[in-house]
Amino acid sequence: MWIRTAGKNDAPAIQKLLSKVWHSTYDDIYGAKKVEAITAEWHKIPILQQQMKRPKSEFLVADDGKTISAMAYGAMKGDDELVLHQLYVLGGNQKKGQGSELLNEILSCFPEAKTVTLQVDEENTGAIKFYQKFGFEQTGTTENCGTNDSGIKAILMSRKL
Repeated sequence: MWIRTAGKNDAPAIQKLLSKVWHSTYDDIYGAKKVEAITAEWHKIPILQQQMKRPKSEFLVADDGKTISAMAYGAMKGDDELVLHQLYVLGGNQKKGQGSELLNEILSCFPEAKTVTLQVDEENTGAIKFYQKFGFEQTGTTENCGTNDSGIKAILMSRKL
């Protein structure tokens, strides 16, 4: 497995990964229909490809040559804040170091960043513990994770770099 920058041809595999991870993580919380609607809207191939081309951003995947098993997407906000928008690992690959490798790699892509921030669903306790292990602390909450009208409550976390 190696970490590399995603290309536009990776978008279908990334979309499939995101759908699997979202269903396994959030079906019990929000129900499969809501998760399907969210992933269909947020993870469209053109949206993923647009993210890959965004200035001052990095879109990474963990790839073993056959399967993309994890991904991370981060972008600069202003001059010194890195926003980690996404970091997802397929269930069978969790707790094997891929998330840690992706997080460390994405942080290394932005040496100018002084702070990294993220949002994590308040019921995703596994992700919260993962980020706490890397020194992230809760800095607030939001009623609308991801989009202005999502209705998904999330914890805001940050870490000084």
